Amino acid sequence: MSLSEVRKSAETRMGKSIETLKVNLSKIRTGRAHAGILDHVMVEYYGSPVPVSQVANVNLMDARTINVQVWEKNMAGPVEKAIRESDLGLNPISMGDSIRVPMPALTEERRRDLTKVVRTEGEDAKIAVRNLRRDSNDTLKKLVKDKEISEDDERRMQEEVQKLTDKHVAEIDKLVTQKEAEIMTV
Repeated sequence: MSLSEVRKSAETRMGKSIETLKVNLSKIRTGRAHAGILDHVMVEYYGSPVPVSQVANVNLMDARTINVQVWEKNMAGPVEKAIRESDLGLNPISMGDSIRVPMPALTEERRRDLTKVVRTEGEDAKIAVRNLRRDSNDTLKKLVKDKEISEDDERRMQEEVQKLTDKHVAEIDKLVTQKEAEIMTV
């Protein structure tokens, strides 16, 4: 494995950690509605569980209401039931073949709890990035031991990996701060 491969691997894997953090943060509910909140809600469709987005159009009516327009009339009941029974604490209202999902306002205590969850997600992402740094440094030490690179190259590359780590940790902090601000706005 060459030095450029070590760097590229570390950068790619750290980028994936940030993408995972973004996905996890998008699942944390704020007071505002967004269509992605129903992405992980599964509904029974002809014997197999599928995401709501595969049996209906999910869009926003306004800042606090999601509209779910089912494609088949007979799916309105199962979709409504799936949303109600999800862990999101939502109470959908059926209106024929469309379902309105109003987003309840969050209490101050719940907002504080959610910011703790956001911080935990951020810390998990930082741990993942630091573990990737350690893996890269271990790979570099192995390359030096096998005499494939010099110690100077190893030191230079470790500094580069550290800079990558710092950059990704700063991005994680920024994402966490943005999400906390979004949650705390009333």
